[in-house]
Amino acid sequence: MRELVVEADGGSRGNPGPAGYGAVVLDPATGETLAEAAEYIGVATNNVAEYKGLVAGLKAARELFPDALVHVRMDSKLVVEQMSGRWKIKHPDMKPLAAEAGRVFPPGRVRYEWIPRERNKHADRLANEAMDAGKRGLQWEPSASTAGLDATAARNAATPPPSGPPGDATAGAARARAALASGAGPAAAPDTSGTGASTGTATGSGAWPTAVARPTAPSTAPDDALFDAEEAVAASVASGDFEAEAGALAPVGHAARTEAPGTGVSTTESGAPAAGPPGAPAAGTTPAPVGTVHAPAAPRQGWTGPDMGAPATFVLLRHGETALTPEKRFSGSGGSDPELSAAGLRQAEAVAEALAARGTIQEIVSSPLARCRRTAGAVAARLGLDVRIEQGLRETDFGAWEGLTFGEVRERYPEDLDAWLASPKAAPTGGGESFATVARRVAATRDRLTAAYAGRTVLLVTHVTPIKTLVRLALGAPPESLFRMELSAASISAVAYYADGNASVRLLNDTSHLR
Repeated sequence: MRELVVEADGGSRGNPGPAGYGAVVLDPATGETLAEAAEYIGVATNNVAEYKGLVAGLKAARELFPDALVHVRMDSKLVVEQMSGRWKIKHPDMKPLAAEAGRVFPPGRVRYEWIPRERNKHADRLANEAMDAGKRGLQWEPSASTAGLDATAARNAATPPPSGPPGDATAGAARARAALASGAGPAAAPDTSGTGASTGTATGSGAWPTAVARPTAPSTAPDDALFDAEEAVAASVASGDFEAEAGALAPVGHAARTEAPGTGVSTTESGAPAAGPPGAPAAGTTPAPVGTVHAPAAPRQGWTGPDMGAPATFVLLRHGETALTPEKRFSGSGGSDPELSAAGLRQAEAVAEALAARGTIQEIVSSPLARCRRTAGAVAARLGLDVRIEQGLRETDFGAWEGLTFGEVRERYPEDLDAWLASPKAAPTGGGESFATVARRVAATRDRLTAAYAGRTVLLVTHVTPIKTLVRLALGAPPESLFRMELSAASISAVAYYADGNASVRLLNDTSHLR
């Protein structure tokens, strides 16, 4: 049975005075925020606000998983003891609220724990945001909240730094490339797991339940051919070869290419010539056989590697808000293609101003969907640049889930949703795209664009899943990391791609231009 954590709080500036509550639903295994709730409730006492926060948190949890076990954590000793049945409820304003909280889930499915205030900062911040909004004559808006970001930053600040030596991942990648360049060939993928095995089964808490042993890749298969069959390669968390599911033949980076038969010219998905990868034969020389994977020369290990020149830098901009964004509804490429809302238009102008001030963007490429084209257009108008449309940057097709909230999907398609959460190969109900399918599409798009824009800084205006996928692949992170990244509307992230195939994540979810 699924377990959820609910953290709730309430406050009153005067007791009684202007009051508000906040509540957050968390995944106990990952700490991921699943839902938030906050409201300004007018003049009330602290305890009434705390009870209202509890009710809102429990209802948010029920909307997500009606059959869940719920662990409530609050810094209100009064509410925890009363709801646990150890203290009597005497105040007439709190009796109906306590009764309402007790009806949300059946008895026995909720347990309560008191925590100190410093451990309840997420809910406390939400309550204060609600009270701040009330002071301005407004109600709390999810799109304007930074409580989740602040809570994550506080947790990260409290996490001790890693104790191991720096550069281990870089050195391991260098050894892998050296093995390939010295004749090991792509048929024998190097062991990066530390177990001595070249293939492995995904295990441990980070593995997808359906991950299987990674098969040996054929030495003559072109890189793009692996995008043709979803079962050709599986993610191997144990070996660290997460790039495999996105079409990489071996851990040599993303620069391997397919040559058009009889031409020696590297082509893109549309058939247009693409800029050659580093090490490609010069004009007039004999091209390598079709399907040959060009392994780069092994770089020197340590901190002083070869000069790779200026990277292709992708500044990743999520589009501004639509009417569906603050309601947290599935909005992909298979739905109504909504336009930017009034808030989204303001966000687009704000990010355009910020990017103009930085002055580094040289090209703009956008998803074909209206919300991205409008956001890209605002930036392009400010910078005096044209916008190129790239189909590969479109959002996931969420099938029958388009326009629904997570809770509505849980109610209507519970088995399909469980499968989707459990495996990157599971597609949404009604013929949508799986995350594995999107990863291959995005990786192919990445390869085309890095070749076309080598050494340049390009703004990619796209959506949540493509941006998270680019970041995930750059980090070599497992597919489930998609659920562990926060990506706000009109936020900026950045990844640099070097000539040897390595990538560097430089920024994630920057929203400073919106504050």
